[in-house]
Amino acid sequence: MRALESIDPTSGERVAVYAELDAAALEARLERARAAQAEWARRTPAARAPRLVALAEVLRARAEELALLMAREMGKPLAQGRAEVEKCAAVCAHYAACGPAALADEPAAPQRSLAREWVAYRPLGLVLAIMPWNFPLWQVVRCAAPILLAGNGLFLKHAENVQGCAAALEELFLAAGFAPGLFTNLPLTQPRLPALIADPRVAAVTLTGSTRAGRAVATQCGAALKKCVLELGGSDPYLVLEDADLALAARTSVASRLINAGQSCIAAKRFLVVRAVAREFTALVEAEIRAKMMGDPRTAVDLGPQARLDLRAALHAQVERSVASGARLLLGGALPPGPGSFYPPSVLTGVTPGMAAFDEELFGPVAAIVEAADERELVRLANATPYGLGAAVFSRDVARATRLAVEELEAGSVFVNDFVRSDPRLPFGGIKASGFGRELGLFGLREFTNAKTIVVRAE
Repeated sequence: MRALESIDPTSGERVAVYAELDAAALEARLERARAAQAEWARRTPAARAPRLVALAEVLRARAEELALLMAREMGKPLAQGRAEVEKCAAVCAHYAACGPAALADEPAAPQRSLAREWVAYRPLGLVLAIMPWNFPLWQVVRCAAPILLAGNGLFLKHAENVQGCAAALEELFLAAGFAPGLFTNLPLTQPRLPALIADPRVAAVTLTGSTRAGRAVATQCGAALKKCVLELGGSDPYLVLEDADLALAARTSVASRLINAGQSCIAAKRFLVVRAVAREFTALVEAEIRAKMMGDPRTAVDLGPQARLDLRAALHAQVERSVASGARLLLGGALPPGPGSFYPPSVLTGVTPGMAAFDEELFGPVAAIVEAADERELVRLANATPYGLGAAVFSRDVARATRLAVEELEAGSVFVNDFVRSDPRLPFGGIKASGFGRELGLFGLREFTNAKTIVVRAE
């Protein structure tokens, strides 16, 4: 077993060290979870819902402490951390209010006078959640709330660098009255995952992470014939048409690009703009980015450091490869001196297919500006990616933009004149290399249920 380290990305100093579970401790947690889930499954969704209400209350009561923990472990500015905690509370309240009705038995249209036919939504069992560090509370709670309300239990295998957040999450669920074992934190390293996925006590897997990790987990789940939901990477295109409100488009695109220091799957990654307005749009983007302040996330800044030094190095290498391929560095792009893993907000122009900034996901505060001749070329470039998570369209002609959103863009979510974000009421997920399955909304609530068909013939 090896230790899991939490490193403050602002200073580079070690925050804490967590011991990996040995085989005996893991076995004890698996058995405790199995027993707790069996009892939980016997309750109705309406009887489970009050625990989510309590969890929302606990989250709000500890918001400041949790925001500070995220700042310390992965560099999230405090204001964004508080907002993340509130979003977690909101998703709990949403499912507590709407979930029981959505999980109620669903009668079929009568076809035979001598039979009753319906669909019963029943839990699958224990779900393994493999979660990333970038939204260390939200990614977990947004899947845990519907999974638990549906009568399942949840194992959390969190990213190694946010083990403090992982431990805090288990404490939060216990404080909200969930029985020990219903939400179980498993401090484990990646090599332990294949055996855990294959364990018969794990019924299904949900992963938020890289496309590479998604392929590995999908392969393992396929071998074990287990369901999985994969929310993977993205290279979201934001399309700026010639009739767009350019100030709105620039402001919104930059806000999306820089949230969480650019470390978001659904951040704007590629700014696609019609050539006729590209110069003006680019100047507005540059001005917006120059106005942002980077620094210690425990102070009033717009963005903090990258979560780890290796992630910063990978991002910088992508910028350098893009410049070597012909992109122009308009802003940023240099490693700052001093401690921590800071990377300056940067702008690349002249980006074209074949460059790292176009073909790959840039997981940091780097905007890639791509010019196109017209609407048709904008759409072609937007879809010229292996990813399909989110997209946005900016135009004063809302009907035109809506047509592109509905009919033309290959993505799981498309927003018009706004930036892409997840919402508890709406399904969230991607297509192509961005994964499959859905979280949130009605789809997310029923993803980890057995839609069981019941037919009762009357005598």
